Amino acid sequence: MQFHERITAELGQLKERDRLRAVPEVTSRDGRFISIGGRRLMNLSSNDYLGLGDDQELRRVYFESCRSGLPPLGSSSSRLLTGSHPLYDELEQELAGLYGREAAMVFNSGYHANTGILPALAGRHDLVLSDRLNHASIIDGMKIADARWERYPHGDYLHLEELLEAARGRYRQIFIISESVFSMDGDLADLRRLVELKKRHDAVLIIDEAHGTGVFGQRGLGLTENEGVTGEVDIIIGTFGKALGSAGAYAVMDRVVRQYLVNTMRTFIFTTALPPVTLGWSLLTLRRQVGMQVERRALLALASRLRSEISALGFEVPGESHIVPVTAGADSRALKMAAALRDAGFLAMAVRPPSVPENSARVRISLRSILGWDDIAGVAGCLGGLRR
Repeated sequence: MQFHERITAELGQLKERDRLRAVPEVTSRDGRFISIGGRRLMNLSSNDYLGLGDDQELRRVYFESCRSGLPPLGSSSSRLLTGSHPLYDELEQELAGLYGREAAMVFNSGYHANTGILPALAGRHDLVLSDRLNHASIIDGMKIADARWERYPHGDYLHLEELLEAARGRYRQIFIISESVFSMDGDLADLRRLVELKKRHDAVLIIDEAHGTGVFGQRGLGLTENEGVTGEVDIIIGTFGKALGSAGAYAVMDRVVRQYLVNTMRTFIFTTALPPVTLGWSLLTLRRQVGMQVERRALLALASRLRSEISALGFEVPGESHIVPVTAGADSRALKMAAALRDAGFLAMAVRPPSVPENSARVRISLRSILGWDDIAGVAGCLGGLRR
C-alpha cells in the first residue's frame, strides 16, 4: 500500500472509532470566553488557572515597563552559544530563591524538560519507576533514556515499594517520577509517601508540578510546598505555560545537578533559547502569582462545589483539584457530552485514548479563578439532562 493510501486508511479508522482529532478554529480568547468557529463559549478548557494569561491590565503593565527598551523578540541561538540573556539569570535566581534551593533551570517547554532530564541522568545501569498515569512527555523521556523503566499502577505505593525492594542492589541508581496533580484525573499524588520511599531506598525523586504550580501552596509553588516537602524532592519541575500564563518550563535542584544537566541534557544543549521578551513576562507573572492566595482558595472551592453537584447526578467525577473530569467511558459518549455542553454555551473538551486509558474517555473541565459559580452553574444541569 502506498504511503498516502495507508495513512488515509488509518485516519478513516480513527474516525470510525470516534478518535479523529482536528485543530479548533480559535478566533479569539477574551477572559472567561473563547470564540471558536465564530461562536462565543464559556471557556472551561483552558490551563490558565489564575487568569494571568488573559489579564489585560497586567499585559499593559508589562508593555509599559518595556518602553525604555523592549527585550529582544528572539534569541537566535542556543543558550550555550549566544542565546542566553540576563533575564534568564534573574528568572532562575528568583525560582531558586522561592523554593529555597541551590539552583534552577528554565526550559523551552515542559515537554523539553521531561524528554531531556531523564535521558541525561538515567543510563543503562539505572532503573526508572513511573506512575502509570504520568504525562506522555514523561513516558517519552523514559523511552529515550537508556535506562530500564517500569510503570507502577496509579497511586499504588505498596506496589511501588515492592518494585523498590526487588530492585535493591541491582542498579546503580533508582529514579522515582510522578506528577503531583494528575492532568487527566485531577487527583493528587501522596508526596509524603513518595518522599518516605525515596529516602528509605536511596532513590532520586522527580516531581512534575505542571498542574500544581500556581494553584497549590501558600506562594503557589505547588503541591510540594503545600505538603511541606519542597526541600525533600530532588528535582521539582514546573511550567510557565499553565497557571503562570506564559511559555516555557523550569526545574529546581541542587547546583551540581544543574551543572550536570547543562553539560548533558540534549533538549537544553541543542535548542534555540526562549525569547527574552517571554522571559520578562514569565518573571512578572511568577512574582504576581506569589500573592494570589485568595484566587487559589476561590478556585479550589469552585471546583469542589462543581464536583459535588455533578457527582450528585450519578456521574463518576474523580479528583480533588481544579481539574474536574466527568467520566463517560465510551469515546462516543464523551463526544456527545462535550457537544451537549457546547450547545449550552460551554467549551469542555472530550478527552479520549491515548490521552487516557481505554474505556475511560471523559469530558475534562478545567476551571480558573476568574470564573464564578454563576458562570458554570448550568454545567451540572446540562449533564443531568443528558444522563436522563
